[in-house]
Amino acid sequence: MEYTFFARGHPNVTSKHATTFEVTKDPEMTIRGDCIIGVSSEASMGDLPAELRNAMKKEDAVIKVMLETENARDEIKGYGHPELTLDHPTDMVCRKSEFKCSRTLMIKADKAACDLKKDLINDLSSGKPLKVVVKVD
Repeated sequence: MEYTFFARGHPNVTSKHATTFEVTKDPEMTIRGDCIIGVSSEASMGDLPAELRNAMKKEDAVIKVMLETENARDEIKGYGHPELTLDHPTDMVCRKSEFKCSRTLMIKADKAACDLKKDLINDLSSGKPLKVVVKVD
């Protein structure tokens, strides 16, 4: 099962964070938000279908996030966990660590902001649209 939504890039996207990346509903970001890759997201955790959120909370859940812009596509694989609340009103964070909070979409991700394809980041720092697909296997 999967869910697709859209966000957009921002001139302050630097994608330098080594352990996370984030998509937010907030329309603006500062240069200090080096994990943020998308703003003005159409969706928050609460917009994810209940069936998808329930699947993400299973111990063995494999979560994939596909990021796509005009010139690039990247895929990130991580894991769900029963302790994920998936209820933050604005932010979705994918983490390489096992830290869990209301903002956490997945843990043990195989990529952070600094690992994403350069063409994708170039599109996002130009403010181009971002397609996000969240899928649970």
